[in-house]
Amino acid sequence: MPSIFKLRVPSLLRGNLLALVSLAISFPLAKFPYDHASPAMILPILGATAGMVETFRCIRVRWSWYHGAVLLSLYMDVLILTMILFLALYPFITR
Repeated sequence: MPSIFKLRVPSLLRGNLLALVSLAISFPLAKFPYDHASPAMILPILGATAGMVETFRCIRVRWSWYHGAVLLSLYMDVLILTMILFLALYPFITR
């Protein structure tokens, strides 16, 4: 069985997929061009956070190119979480 399905083993692919799928789901849930508030936006926020935690589990102690790639993936996860939070909170700011 591939390591992406083994939850005890850290997987960079699983973390990135969780974050990217959460971003993809957040646009339809937020009804993006119309800016409607939706309580269902908590699901992509939790998914992106889970993806960030999964990516953080892949960090190694010694620096290597893999460690650099994990840091770059963590930066991507922070940007994804920021975008989802913007989509979730923007309707409340504009009222």
